Amino acid sequence: MSTAFEVLAEPHRRRILDLLRTADRPVNVLVDDLEVSQPAVSKHLRVLRRAGLVEARIDAQRRIYRLRPRALREIDEWIEPYRVLWRESLDRLELHLGEMEKDETPSR
Repeated sequence: MSTAFEVLAEPHRRRILDLLRTADRPVNVLVDDLEVSQPAVSKHLRVLRRAGLVEARIDAQRRIYRLRPRALREIDEWIEPYRVLWRESLDRLELHLGEMEKDETPSR
């Protein structure tokens, strides 16, 4: 079984998740939005489904796909330490900019 990282290395699969983040969609709508062939979209959906990132429900003659955000936890847990670094860097930048602003403000 592929990891979420391996599955999401493919740009079309990331785009499918982006589209499903905003609304559940049938395959034909994903095909139109992605401008990729139906067989290619179906292949990507199959990989995403096997990885547990999306699920499908049957609605009459069509399958409606939706995002399973819980499955993205592996990526979220890996990224968390980097978020801390980004926040620290942004905090330092904010302090630096504040100091620069004080230095540029004329004294009275």
